[in-house]
Amino acid sequence: MPTEAKDRPPADRSVGLPVDVEVWGPLACFTRPELKVERVSYPVMTPSAAKGVLEAIFWKPEMVYRVTGIEILRPVSWFSMRRNEVKTVVGSRTVRDLRAGGKRFDVATERTQRATIALQDVAYRIRADVSLAPDARPREGEPLVPAKYRDQFVRRVKRGACFSEPFLGCREFSAAFGPSGSWQPAETGEAAAVQPAVPVPWSDELGVMLHSITYADDGSERYSWFRASVRNGVMEVPAVPLGAEELGILPGEETGRTGGRA
Repeated sequence: MPTEAKDRPPADRSVGLPVDVEVWGPLACFTRPELKVERVSYPVMTPSAAKGVLEAIFWKPEMVYRVTGIEILRPVSWFSMRRNEVKTVVGSRTVRDLRAGGKRFDVATERTQRATIALQDVAYRIRADVSLAPDARPREGEPLVPAKYRDQFVRRVKRGACFSEPFLGCREFSAAFGPSGSWQPAETGEAAAVQPAVPVPWSDELGVMLHSITYADDGSERYSWFRASVRNGVMEVPAVPLGAEELGILPGEETGRTGGRA
């Protein structure tokens, strides 16, 4: 049977097929990289955190997600707390040294209390495109068709299936998810969950926001940025982040490390 036109792979691998999913939870913290010791969240979900949610639901090496927009379904609500964290990042080299010396990592001596300014009662609708990875190669007997990956993602969202539990910025802040129309404000009641919730009537300029994180083979991270703005509860995400000259920094100065999926 011939492939329908809508399911034919795009001639350009950068052209994707649209998907969307609603995610919500009681707590969230999308940590600003410049404030990662005493954590302070962005006011809305970042594209990199949204991509992390999508990949937790469904991911294959031959596909990529590009987040195109994030709809804010609940008003921004802040809260603060203090929690125990460790001061030291334990890498593979530290583990080898401890094993060689017959020692162990003493969490009690490295524990400290740090403040966190985070979000509560959040709900978002993530819009993204599914496309083929630049280096994707077809498997034997399996042609590379972007629609196949899109359809698998849609089926998993409907079933509530995921590879790993999605989270909202920090792993301890678990996220529920479902297709559009799954989340509804508590005051409307479950019976009203027919039409998808509309974004909140909020517009603001958020300044420079984290766009994406690129991970190098040596474990280092390189951040990309964009100028974020919310219009009527929707934050559109550009395909191309800002260049170093637009940020007024030298190439390489944006490199750093952060905990969690910001």
